[in-house]
Amino acid sequence: MAGSPSFKIPHYRLHKPTGLGVVRLNDRDIYLGRHDTSESHAEYERVITEWIASGGHAVRKKPRVEHAAGAQSSADMSYRCTIDELFLRYIAFAKQYYVKNGQPTDEVENLRDAHKPLVTLYGKMCANSFGPSALKTVRQTMVEKGWCRNHVNAQVNRVRRAFKWGVENDLTHASVLHGLQAVAPLKRGRCNVRESEPVKPVPEEMIEPVLALLPPPIEAMARLQLVTGMRPGEVALMRRCDINMTGQVWSYRPTSHKTEHHGRDRVIYLGPRAQDILKPFLKAGLRAFLFSPADAMQSRWREQRAKRQTPMTPSQAARQRKRNPRRRPGDRYDRGSYAWAIYRACDRAFPPSGKLTEGQQKQWRREHRWSPNQLRHNAATHLRRHFGIEAARVVLGHSSANVTEIYAEVDLAKAADIMGNVG
Repeated sequence: MAGSPSFKIPHYRLHKPTGLGVVRLNDRDIYLGRHDTSESHAEYERVITEWIASGGHAVRKKPRVEHAAGAQSSADMSYRCTIDELFLRYIAFAKQYYVKNGQPTDEVENLRDAHKPLVTLYGKMCANSFGPSALKTVRQTMVEKGWCRNHVNAQVNRVRRAFKWGVENDLTHASVLHGLQAVAPLKRGRCNVRESEPVKPVPEEMIEPVLALLPPPIEAMARLQLVTGMRPGEVALMRRCDINMTGQVWSYRPTSHKTEHHGRDRVIYLGPRAQDILKPFLKAGLRAFLFSPADAMQSRWREQRAKRQTPMTPSQAARQRKRNPRRRPGDRYDRGSYAWAIYRACDRAFPPSGKLTEGQQKQWRREHRWSPNQLRHNAATHLRRHFGIEAARVVLGHSSANVTEIYAEVDLAKAADIMGNVG
């Protein structure tokens, strides 16, 4: 197990006199249910995870199960629902609450991921029986999945948020939430958990080889990010009606952006370089997205026809396109399709040399791929180096310079020059 303690983990085994699965912890036999069943193996995982989370000391009894009859009213189930029931109700609420532009946000999937270890270990437990030690067990399962410390802390907070919602809606007792709030977050350097790697700018030498292999719309999106510091989602949403083209500097107001739920406005200014990138993609339709997968496909077909060496056969010339193809190109890119286009170009620009194992190939791709969001870090670093941290903060749309510090790499070369002169 990843993140396992240094002491030896006891094995699951058969207790012959009873035919039950058993594990011995702290000189005590813990019976797990009928031997070699999925239930007993799941119980073994729960018991061992709790034992590890407690540092090899505490051993909890099997969680109490609440069997709620289907005919019970909502009021009867108050303070007696299981964790499975609490989670299902909370997800139904989240689908209605975490919505942007008519679609559920990524937060819904994050909640699902956070609750998978919870319902796997304690799904049938009464929600009121869930306490701090059980939450630490769920957290230990997240650690064993290889999640980094920051992500584990964020997911544990999402679990707590579900219980907070349960208190608000009379599904769990307030004392349960109070106990869960006592579980401190994992601290850097004080726990055996992987730390996350900071997002860094793309190395300069890795940008142009990739941009040269991208379809024209994707290349333009990437170059706009480098010039303006836009987020990937903001550049994908660009329409002519959202751009004010009066004056020497244009202004672009995205219809949706990351901080709009905080009531903040977002204005992105487009100078001469950004305007030159945009002009070939301006369309007659005011509400049409400037960067479209359908346009990229048409551009690719035109390029293929131009490179054709042999004449087209009569059957090919007579071929007609399907009226209702199963897959149609979208009217705009989203963050996922934009990122995958970049990844594919990275794989073509930096193919692995020599014969590599499957694991080595994955490692090679990780080291030679970059994401669109990293281009925002490139722009932040450039703005900070030439115009200062406050200018970078304003252009990037941050409310605090502390956030800009995360995006902008410190210019160590400048510090070295200063100390070279000072001594």
